[in-house]
Amino acid sequence: MTPPVLDGRVRRSARRKAMPPIRFNDSPESVNTHSKKRKTTPDIKSQRNREDIKEDCTSDGDGGLSAYELERLENIRQNQAFLSSMNIIQAMEELKQFTSPKPSQRGLMRSHAAVKEVLPARKSLRLLNIKAETLTLPPEPSGKLTYTPYLSLKHPAGPQPMNPVNMEQGSKLPSQLLELCSEDLTTERKMDLKLKEYCSALKIMRITEETVAKVVKERVFSAAFHPCTSSLLMATGDMGGHLGLWKLGGDWGDDGVLLFRPHTRPVSCLAFSRAQPTHLLSLSYDGSLRCMDVEKAVFDEVFIEDDLRTFDFLSHDCSTLLVGNRNGEVAIVDRRTPGNSHESLHSLDPKTLRCVSVHPLQKQYFAVAENSSMSILISFDRIYDTSAMTAESPLLTSIRHNMRTGRWLSKLSAVWDPKQEDCFVVGSLSNPRRVEVFHESGKPLHCFKDDENLKTVQSVTAFHPTRNALLGGNSSGRLHVFTD
Repeated sequence: MTPPVLDGRVRRSARRKAMPPIRFNDSPESVNTHSKKRKTTPDIKSQRNREDIKEDCTSDGDGGLSAYELERLENIRQNQAFLSSMNIIQAMEELKQFTSPKPSQRGLMRSHAAVKEVLPARKSLRLLNIKAETLTLPPEPSGKLTYTPYLSLKHPAGPQPMNPVNMEQGSKLPSQLLELCSEDLTTERKMDLKLKEYCSALKIMRITEETVAKVVKERVFSAAFHPCTSSLLMATGDMGGHLGLWKLGGDWGDDGVLLFRPHTRPVSCLAFSRAQPTHLLSLSYDGSLRCMDVEKAVFDEVFIEDDLRTFDFLSHDCSTLLVGNRNGEVAIVDRRTPGNSHESLHSLDPKTLRCVSVHPLQKQYFAVAENSSMSILISFDRIYDTSAMTAESPLLTSIRHNMRTGRWLSKLSAVWDPKQEDCFVVGSLSNPRRVEVFHESGKPLHCFKDDENLKTVQSVTAFHPTRNALLGGNSSGRLHVFTD
Protein backbone atom coordinates (compact mmCIF):
# COMPACT_ATOMS: atom_id res chain seq x y z
CA MET A 1 0.00 0.00 0.00
CA THR A 2 1.51 3.31 -1.08
CA PRO A 3 0.97 6.55 0.88
CA PRO A 4 -1.31 9.12 -0.67
CA VAL A 5 0.31 11.94 -2.63
CA LEU A 6 -0.48 15.37 -1.18
CA ASP A 7 -0.86 18.11 -3.72
CA GLY A 8 0.06 21.70 -3.01
CA ARG A 9 2.56 23.33 -0.76
CA VAL A 10 2.99 22.36 2.94
CA ARG A 11 1.71 25.02 5.32
CA ARG A 12 4.21 26.06 8.01
CA SER A 13 3.69 28.00 11.27
CA ALA A 14 4.42 31.69 11.33
CA ARG A 15 5.92 31.49 14.80
CA ARG A 16 8.66 29.19 13.52
CA LYS A 17 9.76 31.85 11.07
CA ALA A 18 9.95 34.51 13.78
CA MET A 19 12.06 32.38 16.17
CA PRO A 20 15.72 33.38 16.33
CA PRO A 21 18.36 30.76 15.74
CA ILE A 22 19.15 28.61 18.78
CA ARG A 23 22.48 29.39 20.37
CA PHE A 24 24.19 27.48 23.18
CA ASN A 25 25.87 29.04 26.18
CA ASP A 26 29.28 27.87 25.02
CA SER A 27 29.02 29.55 21.64
CA PRO A 28 31.43 32.45 21.04
CA GLU A 29 28.67 34.90 20.32
CA SER A 30 26.91 34.26 23.64
CA VAL A 31 30.15 34.73 25.53
CA ASN A 32 30.78 37.99 23.81
CA THR A 33 27.24 39.10 24.49
CA HIS A 34 27.54 38.45 28.22
CA SER A 35 30.95 40.03 28.40
CA LYS A 36 29.64 43.12 26.66
CA LYS A 37 26.69 43.16 28.99
CA ARG A 38 28.94 43.09 32.01
CA LYS A 39 31.04 45.90 30.68
CA THR A 40 28.04 48.08 29.97
CA THR A 41 26.48 47.57 33.45
CA PRO A 42 29.33 47.24 35.99
CA ASP A 43 28.70 46.85 39.75
CA ILE A 44 30.30 49.86 41.33
CA LYS A 45 30.63 48.26 44.80
CA SER A 46 32.08 45.03 43.40
CA GLN A 47 34.53 46.96 41.26
CA ARG A 48 35.76 48.95 44.24
CA ASN A 49 36.28 45.77 46.26
CA ARG A 50 38.26 44.23 43.42
CA GLU A 51 40.43 47.34 43.18
CA ASP A 52 41.04 47.21 46.95
CA ILE A 53 41.99 43.54 46.80
CA LYS A 54 44.23 44.22 43.82
CA GLU A 55 45.97 47.04 45.66
CA ASP A 56 46.45 44.77 48.72
CA CYS A 57 47.92 42.02 46.60
CA THR A 58 50.19 44.47 44.76
CA SER A 59 51.39 45.94 48.07
CA ASP A 60 52.18 42.44 49.39
CA GLY A 61 54.16 41.56 46.34
CA ASP A 62 51.48 39.25 44.86
CA GLY A 63 50.42 41.53 42.01
CA GLY A 64 49.40 40.47 38.57
CA LEU A 65 46.25 38.59 39.63
CA SER A 66 43.77 37.80 36.90
CA ALA A 67 40.17 38.93 36.92
CA TYR A 68 39.05 35.40 37.83
CA GLU A 69 41.37 35.30 40.87
CA LEU A 70 40.19 38.70 41.99
CA GLU A 71 36.56 37.57 41.68
CA ARG A 72 37.37 34.39 43.64
CA LEU A 73 38.92 36.38 46.49
CA GLU A 74 35.89 38.63 46.54
CA ASN A 75 33.56 35.62 46.81
CA ILE A 76 35.62 34.26 49.71
CA ARG A 77 35.39 37.59 51.50
CA GLN A 78 31.63 37.76 50.99
CA ASN A 79 31.16 34.19 52.27
CA GLN A 80 33.19 34.90 55.37
CA ALA A 81 31.22 38.06 56.03
CA PHE A 82 27.97 36.11 55.62
CA LEU A 83 29.10 33.39 58.05
CA SER A 84 30.24 35.93 60.61
CA SER A 85 26.89 37.71 60.36
CA MET A 86 25.13 34.42 61.24
CA ASN A 87 27.51 33.79 64.21
CA ILE A 88 28.24 30.24 63.00
CA ILE A 89 31.83 30.28 64.24
CA GLN A 90 30.71 31.39 67.70
CA ALA A 91 28.04 28.67 67.72
CA MET A 92 30.68 26.04 66.90
CA GLU A 93 32.82 27.17 69.83
CA GLU A 94 29.83 26.99 72.17
CA LEU A 95 28.96 23.53 70.87
CA LYS A 96 32.46 22.28 71.72
CA GLN A 97 31.91 23.32 75.34
CA PHE A 98 28.77 21.15 75.60
CA THR A 99 30.39 18.04 74.13
CA SER A 100 31.31 15.55 76.86
CA PRO A 101 35.08 15.02 77.26
CA LYS A 102 36.63 11.58 77.51
CA PRO A 103 36.80 9.98 80.97
CA SER A 104 40.00 10.40 82.91
CA GLN A 105 42.74 8.02 81.76
CA ARG A 106 44.53 8.04 85.12
CA GLY A 107 44.79 4.92 87.24
CA LEU A 108 44.54 1.35 86.00
CA MET A 109 45.64 0.88 82.42
CA ARG A 110 43.38 -0.95 80.00
CA SER A 111 44.72 -4.43 79.36
CA HIS A 112 45.60 -4.98 75.71
CA ALA A 113 44.06 -8.14 74.27
CA ALA A 114 46.43 -10.66 72.72
CA VAL A 115 46.66 -10.65 68.93
CA LYS A 116 44.37 -13.35 67.58
CA GLU A 117 45.80 -15.90 65.19
CA VAL A 118 44.42 -15.55 61.67
CA LEU A 119 42.89 -18.88 60.73
CA PRO A 120 42.19 -20.03 57.15
CA ALA A 121 38.69 -19.56 55.82
CA ARG A 122 36.30 -22.40 56.64
CA LYS A 123 34.92 -24.44 53.75
CA SER A 124 32.21 -27.03 53.68
CA LEU A 125 32.89 -30.68 53.00
CA ARG A 126 30.92 -30.41 49.77
CA LEU A 127 33.31 -27.75 48.39
CA LEU A 128 36.27 -29.87 49.47
CA ASN A 129 34.80 -32.93 47.73
CA ILE A 130 34.87 -34.91 50.97
CA LYS A 131 32.10 -37.29 51.87
CA ALA A 132 30.30 -36.42 55.12
CA GLU A 133 30.56 -38.78 58.03
CA THR A 134 27.50 -40.71 59.16
CA LEU A 135 26.58 -39.79 62.73
CA THR A 136 24.86 -42.14 65.13
CA LEU A 137 22.73 -41.13 68.11
CA PRO A 138 24.26 -41.70 71.57
CA PRO A 139 22.70 -44.39 73.73
CA GLU A 140 19.85 -43.36 76.00
CA PRO A 141 20.87 -42.72 79.63
CA SER A 142 20.00 -45.47 82.04
CA GLY A 143 19.10 -44.91 85.69
CA LYS A 144 18.31 -41.66 87.51
CA LEU A 145 19.96 -38.32 86.82
CA THR A 146 22.05 -36.90 89.65
CA TYR A 147 22.44 -33.15 90.26
CA THR A 148 25.42 -31.61 92.02
CA PRO A 149 24.49 -28.83 94.46
CA TYR A 150 25.52 -25.26 93.57
CA LEU A 151 28.52 -24.01 95.50
CA SER A 152 28.99 -20.25 95.87
CA LEU A 153 32.38 -18.80 95.05
CA LYS A 154 34.38 -18.41 98.25
CA HIS A 155 38.03 -18.00 99.02
CA PRO A 156 39.79 -20.67 101.09
CA ALA A 157 39.59 -20.13 104.82
CA GLY A 158 42.46 -18.43 106.57
CA PRO A 159 44.67 -15.44 105.77
CA GLN A 160 45.33 -14.45 102.15
CA PRO A 161 48.59 -12.77 101.01
CA MET A 162 48.57 -9.20 99.70
CA ASN A 163 49.74 -9.71 96.12
CA PRO A 164 49.06 -6.70 93.83
CA VAL A 165 47.27 -7.78 90.66
CA ASN A 166 48.47 -4.82 88.57
CA MET A 167 52.18 -5.42 89.34
CA GLU A 168 54.61 -8.11 88.32
CA GLN A 169 54.29 -11.44 90.10
CA GLY A 170 56.39 -11.54 93.23
CA SER A 171 56.48 -7.76 93.63
CA LYS A 172 56.51 -6.45 97.19
CA LEU A 173 54.36 -3.70 98.60
CA PRO A 174 55.85 -0.19 98.37
CA SER A 175 57.58 0.86 101.57
CA GLN A 176 55.88 4.26 101.34
CA LEU A 177 52.50 2.55 101.82
CA LEU A 178 53.41 1.25 105.28
CA GLU A 179 54.91 4.63 106.23
CA LEU A 180 51.76 6.43 105.12
CA CYS A 181 49.43 4.02 106.94
CA SER A 182 51.56 4.25 110.12
CA GLU A 183 51.34 8.04 110.24
CA ASP A 184 50.78 9.57 113.69
CA LEU A 185 47.08 10.43 114.10
CA THR A 186 47.14 11.86 117.63
CA THR A 187 46.38 15.41 116.45
CA GLU A 188 42.76 15.65 115.34
CA ARG A 189 40.79 18.64 114.16
CA LYS A 190 38.22 20.01 116.59
CA MET A 191 34.67 19.90 115.30
CA ASP A 192 33.56 23.33 116.48
CA LEU A 193 32.26 24.68 113.15
CA LYS A 194 28.81 26.17 113.07
CA LEU A 195 26.40 25.07 110.39
CA LYS A 196 26.94 28.25 108.34
CA GLU A 197 30.73 27.89 108.52
CA TYR A 198 30.44 24.24 107.59
CA CYS A 199 28.46 25.12 104.47
CA SER A 200 31.08 27.71 103.53
CA ALA A 201 33.82 25.07 103.83
CA LEU A 202 31.86 22.77 101.51
CA LYS A 203 31.55 25.47 98.83
CA ILE A 204 35.35 25.85 98.63
CA MET A 205 35.91 22.19 97.69
CA ARG A 206 36.57 21.59 93.97
CA ILE A 207 37.28 18.69 91.60
CA THR A 208 39.90 18.69 88.81
CA GLU A 209 41.08 16.29 86.13
CA GLU A 210 44.00 15.21 88.35
CA THR A 211 41.61 14.11 91.12
CA VAL A 212 39.79 11.55 88.94
CA ALA A 213 41.28 8.08 88.36
CA LYS A 214 40.25 4.50 87.59
CA VAL A 215 41.06 2.52 90.74
CA VAL A 216 39.23 -0.81 90.21
CA LYS A 217 38.24 -2.80 87.14
CA GLU A 218 34.48 -3.05 87.61
CA ARG A 219 31.60 -1.17 89.25
CA VAL A 220 32.45 0.57 92.54
CA PHE A 221 30.56 -0.95 95.48
CA SER A 222 32.36 0.70 98.43
CA ALA A 223 35.04 3.29 99.22
CA ALA A 224 36.77 4.86 102.23
CA PHE A 225 39.44 7.45 103.14
CA HIS A 226 42.51 6.60 105.18
CA PRO A 227 42.73 8.98 108.20
CA CYS A 228 46.26 10.20 107.30
CA THR A 229 46.58 13.94 106.66
CA SER A 230 49.88 14.32 104.77
CA SER A 231 48.38 12.73 101.64
CA LEU A 232 45.00 11.48 100.45
CA LEU A 233 44.93 7.66 100.50
CA MET A 234 41.69 6.00 99.40
CA ALA A 235 40.43 2.41 99.20
CA THR A 236 37.62 1.06 97.05
CA GLY A 237 36.02 -2.31 96.32
CA ASP A 238 34.30 -3.38 93.11
CA MET A 239 31.79 -5.92 91.86
CA GLY A 240 34.37 -8.62 91.09
CA GLY A 241 35.89 -8.76 94.58
CA HIS A 242 38.83 -6.46 93.79
CA LEU A 243 40.16 -3.98 96.33
CA GLY A 244 42.07 -0.92 95.10
CA LEU A 245 44.30 1.52 96.97
CA TRP A 246 44.91 4.97 95.45
CA LYS A 247 47.30 7.62 96.72
CA LEU A 248 46.50 10.96 95.10
CA GLY A 249 49.64 12.01 93.24
CA GLY A 250 51.45 8.75 94.06
CA ASP A 251 54.11 7.17 91.84
CA TRP A 252 53.66 3.47 92.64
CA GLY A 253 51.61 1.03 90.58
CA ASP A 254 49.45 2.76 87.96
CA ASP A 255 49.43 6.48 88.86
CA GLY A 256 49.45 5.58 92.55
CA VAL A 257 46.96 2.68 92.26
CA LEU A 258 47.49 -0.81 93.77
CA LEU A 259 44.94 -3.54 93.01
CA PHE A 260 44.23 -6.71 95.06
CA ARG A 261 41.57 -9.44 95.01
CA PRO A 262 40.83 -10.74 98.52
CA HIS A 263 37.19 -11.64 97.67
CA THR A 264 35.33 -13.40 94.88
CA ARG A 265 32.09 -11.42 94.95
CA PRO A 266 31.20 -7.70 95.33
CA VAL A 267 32.97 -5.83 98.15
CA SER A 268 29.99 -4.01 99.64
CA CYS A 269 31.67 -2.20 102.57
CA LEU A 270 35.12 -0.84 103.51
CA ALA A 271 36.48 0.99 106.58
CA PHE A 272 39.90 1.87 107.99
CA SER A 273 40.48 1.33 111.70
CA ARG A 274 41.07 4.56 113.62
CA ALA A 275 42.82 2.74 116.44
CA GLN A 276 45.07 0.73 114.08
CA PRO A 277 45.50 2.70 110.82
CA THR A 278 47.34 -0.19 109.15
CA HIS A 279 44.10 -2.24 109.23
CA LEU A 280 41.45 -2.04 106.50
CA LEU A 281 38.28 -4.09 106.98
CA SER A 282 36.33 -5.28 103.93
CA LEU A 283 32.98 -7.09 103.73
CA SER A 284 31.87 -9.03 100.66
CA TYR A 285 28.82 -10.86 99.33
CA ASP A 286 30.87 -14.06 99.46
CA GLY A 287 30.04 -14.18 103.20
CA SER A 288 33.38 -13.01 104.60
CA LEU A 289 34.54 -10.00 106.57
CA ARG A 290 38.32 -9.64 106.26
CA CYS A 291 40.99 -7.35 107.70
CA MET A 292 43.83 -6.13 105.48
CA ASP A 293 46.96 -5.79 107.61
CA VAL A 294 49.53 -3.69 105.73
CA GLU A 295 52.23 -4.45 108.30
CA LYS A 296 51.82 -8.23 107.89
CA ALA A 297 50.81 -7.99 104.21
CA VAL A 298 47.85 -10.39 104.66
CA PHE A 299 44.04 -10.43 104.60
CA ASP A 300 42.83 -12.03 107.85
CA GLU A 301 39.34 -13.42 108.54
CA VAL A 302 37.13 -11.58 111.06
CA PHE A 303 33.53 -12.80 110.55
CA ILE A 304 32.03 -15.52 108.34
CA GLU A 305 28.29 -15.74 107.63
CA ASP A 306 26.02 -15.89 104.58
CA ASP A 307 24.09 -12.92 103.17
CA LEU A 308 26.34 -10.20 104.62
CA ARG A 309 25.75 -6.69 103.25
CA THR A 310 27.27 -3.90 105.38
CA PHE A 311 29.12 -3.05 108.60
CA ASP A 312 30.50 -0.16 110.67
CA PHE A 313 32.53 0.33 113.85
CA LEU A 314 30.40 0.39 116.99
CA SER A 315 33.14 1.49 119.41
CA HIS A 316 35.81 4.21 119.41
CA ASP A 317 38.65 1.66 119.56
CA CYS A 318 37.21 -0.11 116.45
CA SER A 319 37.17 -3.46 118.24
CA THR A 320 33.37 -3.88 118.08
CA LEU A 321 31.51 -4.00 114.76
CA LEU A 322 27.88 -3.61 113.72
CA VAL A 323 27.24 -5.98 110.78
CA GLY A 324 24.02 -5.99 108.72
CA ASN A 325 22.64 -8.74 106.46
CA ARG A 326 20.03 -8.92 103.73
CA ASN A 327 17.34 -10.16 106.13
CA GLY A 328 17.12 -6.80 107.96
CA GLU A 329 19.21 -8.01 110.92
CA VAL A 330 22.30 -6.51 112.56
CA ALA A 331 24.92 -8.52 114.40
CA ILE A 332 27.39 -7.25 117.00
CA VAL A 333 30.86 -8.69 116.38
CA ASP A 334 33.79 -8.34 118.79
CA ARG A 335 37.17 -8.70 117.09
CA ARG A 336 38.82 -9.51 120.43
CA THR A 337 36.75 -12.69 120.79
CA PRO A 338 38.46 -15.75 119.27
CA GLY A 339 36.73 -17.23 116.25
CA ASN A 340 34.70 -15.66 113.47
CA SER A 341 31.13 -15.55 114.88
CA HIS A 342 28.92 -12.77 116.31
CA GLU A 343 28.17 -11.84 119.92
CA SER A 344 24.45 -11.05 119.46
CA LEU A 345 21.88 -10.67 116.66
CA HIS A 346 19.04 -8.08 116.48
CA SER A 347 16.19 -7.65 113.97
CA LEU A 348 15.34 -4.16 112.66
CA ASP A 349 13.23 -4.59 109.53
CA PRO A 350 12.44 -7.47 107.16
CA LYS A 351 13.60 -5.33 104.22
CA THR A 352 17.12 -5.63 102.85
CA LEU A 353 19.66 -3.30 104.48
CA ARG A 354 21.69 -1.35 101.92
CA CYS A 355 23.87 0.64 104.29
CA VAL A 356 24.55 0.96 108.02
CA SER A 357 26.53 3.99 109.28
CA VAL A 358 27.21 4.61 112.98
CA HIS A 359 27.33 8.18 114.30
CA PRO A 360 30.98 9.35 114.60
CA LEU A 361 30.60 10.58 118.20
CA GLN A 362 27.43 9.18 119.70
CA LYS A 363 27.85 5.53 118.85
CA GLN A 364 24.32 4.62 119.91
CA TYR A 365 22.99 6.29 116.72
CA PHE A 366 23.28 4.78 113.26
CA ALA A 367 21.70 5.55 109.87
CA VAL A 368 20.22 2.88 107.60
CA ALA A 369 19.36 3.02 103.87
CA GLU A 370 16.83 0.43 102.70
CA ASN A 371 14.13 -0.15 100.09
CA SER A 372 10.68 1.07 101.09
CA SER A 373 7.46 -0.76 100.37
CA MET A 374 5.52 2.54 100.23
CA SER A 375 6.63 3.38 96.68
CA ILE A 376 8.65 1.52 94.11
CA LEU A 377 10.41 4.72 93.00
CA ILE A 378 11.12 6.31 96.36
CA SER A 379 13.11 5.08 99.31
CA PHE A 380 13.89 6.65 102.67
CA ASP A 381 17.03 7.24 104.66
CA ARG A 382 16.21 6.34 108.25
CA ILE A 383 17.93 7.29 111.50
CA TYR A 384 17.61 5.04 114.57
CA ASP A 385 18.33 5.46 118.27
CA THR A 386 19.97 2.33 119.68
CA SER A 387 20.87 3.53 123.18
CA ALA A 388 18.55 0.77 124.38
CA MET A 389 18.85 -2.02 121.82
CA THR A 390 15.44 -3.67 121.40
CA ALA A 391 13.66 -5.65 118.75
CA GLU A 392 12.18 -2.48 117.21
CA SER A 393 14.28 0.71 117.35
CA PRO A 394 12.51 4.13 117.28
CA LEU A 395 12.61 6.13 114.04
CA LEU A 396 13.88 9.71 114.41
CA THR A 397 13.89 11.22 110.90
CA SER A 398 12.80 10.17 107.40
CA ILE A 399 14.13 11.95 104.27
CA ARG A 400 12.51 11.50 100.88
CA HIS A 401 15.23 10.57 98.38
CA ASN A 402 15.21 8.74 95.04
CA MET A 403 17.05 5.42 95.51
CA ARG A 404 15.92 3.70 92.28
CA THR A 405 19.34 3.12 90.72
CA GLY A 406 18.30 0.24 88.49
CA ARG A 407 20.31 -2.76 87.42
CA TRP A 408 23.59 -1.23 86.26
CA LEU A 409 24.32 1.16 89.14
CA SER A 410 25.36 0.45 92.71
CA LYS A 411 22.84 1.27 95.41
CA LEU A 412 23.10 4.74 96.92
CA SER A 413 24.52 4.85 100.45
CA ALA A 414 24.18 7.53 103.13
CA VAL A 415 27.35 8.20 105.19
CA TRP A 416 27.95 10.56 108.13
CA ASP A 417 30.60 13.28 107.96
CA PRO A 418 33.10 12.56 110.78
CA LYS A 419 33.99 16.27 111.03
CA GLN A 420 30.39 17.42 111.50
CA GLU A 421 28.31 15.35 113.90
CA ASP A 422 24.89 16.29 112.47
CA CYS A 423 25.46 16.02 108.67
CA PHE A 424 25.75 13.19 106.16
CA VAL A 425 26.32 12.77 102.40
CA VAL A 426 24.55 10.68 99.75
CA GLY A 427 24.68 10.38 95.95
CA SER A 428 21.90 11.54 93.64
CA LEU A 429 20.23 10.48 90.39
CA SER A 430 19.29 14.05 89.42
CA ASN A 431 20.67 15.89 86.39
CA PRO A 432 23.15 17.50 86.22
CA ARG A 433 24.98 14.84 88.24
CA ARG A 434 25.66 15.79 91.84
CA VAL A 435 26.48 14.69 95.38
CA GLU A 436 24.21 16.05 98.14
CA VAL A 437 24.90 16.86 101.80
CA PHE A 438 22.00 16.86 104.30
CA HIS A 439 21.47 17.89 107.90
CA GLU A 440 20.06 15.29 110.30
CA SER A 441 16.81 17.28 110.33
CA GLY A 442 16.40 16.61 106.60
CA LYS A 443 17.47 20.06 105.38
CA PRO A 444 19.71 20.04 102.25
CA LEU A 445 22.96 21.93 102.83
CA HIS A 446 25.08 21.71 99.66
CA CYS A 447 25.29 20.06 96.22
CA PHE A 448 28.65 19.19 94.68
CA LYS A 449 28.55 19.69 90.88
CA ASP A 450 31.04 19.98 88.02
CA ASP A 451 30.04 19.95 84.35
CA GLU A 452 33.45 18.82 83.08
CA ASN A 453 34.70 16.27 85.63
CA LEU A 454 31.47 14.94 87.17
CA LYS A 455 29.16 13.44 84.56
CA THR A 456 28.15 10.11 86.15
CA VAL A 457 26.11 8.98 89.13
CA GLN A 458 28.24 8.76 92.28
CA SER A 459 26.58 5.84 94.01
CA VAL A 460 29.27 5.48 96.69
CA THR A 461 30.43 8.50 98.72
CA ALA A 462 32.68 9.14 101.73
CA PHE A 463 34.13 12.08 103.68
CA HIS A 464 37.70 12.34 104.95
CA PRO A 465 37.78 12.13 108.77
CA THR A 466 39.85 15.32 109.29
CA ARG A 467 40.50 17.05 105.95
CA ASN A 468 38.03 18.84 103.69
CA ALA A 469 37.85 16.06 101.10
CA LEU A 470 34.99 14.06 99.61
CA LEU A 471 35.12 11.10 97.23
CA GLY A 472 32.53 9.54 94.96
CA GLY A 473 32.65 6.27 93.00
CA ASN A 474 30.81 5.41 89.79
CA SER A 475 30.01 2.25 87.82
CA SER A 476 33.17 2.30 85.70
CA GLY A 477 35.57 1.91 88.64
CA ARG A 478 36.57 5.58 88.86
CA LEU A 479 36.89 7.74 91.96
CA HIS A 480 36.10 11.47 91.89
CA VAL A 481 37.64 13.55 94.69
CA PHE A 482 36.50 17.02 95.82
CA THR A 483 39.07 18.82 97.96
CA ASP A 484 39.99 22.34 99.03
